[in-house]
Amino acid sequence: MPEIVAIIGASEKKNRYAYRAMVSLRDHGHKVRLVNPFKETIESHICFKAVSDIKEKIDTVTLYVNPERFRGHVDEVVKAGPRRVIMNPGTEDTEMQEVLEDAGIEVVRACTLVLLSTDRF
Repeated sequence: MPEIVAIIGASEKKNRYAYRAMVSLRDHGHKVRLVNPFKETIESHICFKAVSDIKEKIDTVTLYVNPERFRGHVDEVVKAGPRRVIMNPGTEDTEMQEVLEDAGIEVVRACTLVLLSTDRF
């Protein structure tokens, strides 16, 4: 079943991992929801200003922002209640991980692209 995956830090730049993750998630049949308050759309996908603007039930949030920027999103992610949050390399934050886990959200420290390419997503 396709999952709804929110990408915090979505990018239109094709050399960025967030862009590559968007394409790979889509190619694997997932429904991507992009979070980037500075863009209106990326490749015909609407960009949401915040996770709280997404009205569907989110299964996974994958992070492509630095830990300091994620701190501004953590409360809305907790409120959205996804099954898990993937902290991609460079986004890890022990304190924010504890906040998420205390809210019952699984935190995975891994690369979304590797998880997809090895069928462990």
